[in-house]
Amino acid sequence: MCRSIRPLHNFAPPATADEVQAAALQYVRKISGSARPARANEAAFAQAVEQVAAASRQLLDSLVATTPPKDREVEAAKARARSAARYGT
Repeated sequence: MCRSIRPLHNFAPPATADEVQAAALQYVRKISGSARPARANEAAFAQAVEQVAAASRQLLDSLVATTPPKDREVEAAKARARSAARYGT
């Protein structure tokens, strides 16, 4: 999985449209093998991003969580700690 794509389910506050769009863009970039498509492929690339974002939003809206929502700041702090331990910074 692409390291830039972060889990978006069960957070307080819920994932924003921008976060879903960014995840969709990263996914399409990953599977297409291209960070920026050629001009001939721009429309297909943009359409794929929109479709993946819509499917992602639909999924996130339909998922049911049985655990309390996670706090974004706490999760970010945990990620920074893991990164510091991993890379020694």
